[in-house]
Amino acid sequence: MPGLVQSNMIIRFWGVRGSIPCPGPETVRYGGNTSCVEVRCGRHLMIFDGGSGLRPLGDALVKAGRPVNLDLFYSHSHLDHIVGLPFFAPAYSAGNRIRFWAGHLKPPATIKGVLDKMMSSPLFPVPIDILEAQLEFHDFVAGKTLTPHAGVKLVTGPLNHPNGATGYRIEYAGKAVAYLTDTEHHAGESDPEVLKLMRDADVAIYDSTYTDEEYPRHRHWGHSTWEEGVRLAEQAGVKQLVIFHHDPGHDDNFMDRVGADAAKLRRGTIVAREGLVLLP
Repeated sequence: MPGLVQSNMIIRFWGVRGSIPCPGPETVRYGGNTSCVEVRCGRHLMIFDGGSGLRPLGDALVKAGRPVNLDLFYSHSHLDHIVGLPFFAPAYSAGNRIRFWAGHLKPPATIKGVLDKMMSSPLFPVPIDILEAQLEFHDFVAGKTLTPHAGVKLVTGPLNHPNGATGYRIEYAGKAVAYLTDTEHHAGESDPEVLKLMRDADVAIYDSTYTDEEYPRHRHWGHSTWEEGVRLAEQAGVKQLVIFHHDPGHDDNFMDRVGADAAKLRRGTIVAREGLVLLP
């Protein structure tokens, strides 16, 4: 992200949708790419999820013309969160380094095995071995605290989602950002894992796929609502809530209404859109 200071935490959204990319005239303002969020902690580049938004992020990194050294943390490995990797240009260049992390898989499954399978016949024409960047793969158990770089702390926790998912709390230079996507709440109950990761965060990015009105029709699908996000943010003392992982059927006008309603209910709440930059 040329031109932005490198001493603090910077968040940029490259993909904000869930389930499937949904490009078209009705999603122009908020974007149609699936989950991908860039977080910079000083000079350290971390990416949370590699959905279809990973492709334009990769193109921007190539255009910057500098060697790429990054960590990619997956919330989970459903297709909409991993589909960007085969189209991530920095992965095809020797001299770049990419470390992949996942905390939701149960042995013997591994994140490398999942990505290998995605990039294999008949699903994809070339294998993951064609990637020329230096690749590292790290599986961990959700709940572990990670220190990918000096001064950068990631607290992790399990989320309520089919096949499992991991939530992240990034702490750096006195700031905290919670990334909590693909998690389902239980009506009338607050998820203690989510609250722990959200506690006093400067920014909380929360799975708000549905509205409370829609939720009963999608129970057990593994997603939450923006109203639940507001309730959790209030309990946890979050400074700014970001509504994220928009349903592909929610067009720009729908998201405008969500944004207006959410801001009335909790001041400062915003709807994630592609290109949005936050400086916690």
